[in-house]
Amino acid sequence: MSRTYWDPTGAEFGIPTYPYRMAPNGLATRRQLAALGLRPGGQDIQAQIIWRRGKRVAYLYAIDQAKPKRAATTAQLVALERAMQARRTCPDCLRDVGYCLPKRYGTCLDCVEAA
Repeated sequence: MSRTYWDPTGAEFGIPTYPYRMAPNGLATRRQLAALGLRPGGQDIQAQIIWRRGKRVAYLYAIDQAKPKRAATTAQLVALERAMQARRTCPDCLRDVGYCLPKRYGTCLDCVEAA
């Protein structure tokens, strides 16, 4: 385990910095917060993790300061469903094919094969 990025005081990197898998308890990435049903909620970045020779960085947020995720409104859900339906509808055969059309072809795979 490399301690190259061990800087819990933030003296070298400006904010507390830890190597991969060595962050203290109580901090989480955005994805980890989302898995817990939380969001950063406007708080500042509390720390960071650096790995892969400095090429990868993950910012950490305090779990106790995080807020619950917001639920989408009915109008937002309707708009998302319409957008997804448009991505699934083939412009050639006008069918909802049940999957997002490949951008490469712009049509469903059945129409690509027929052409």
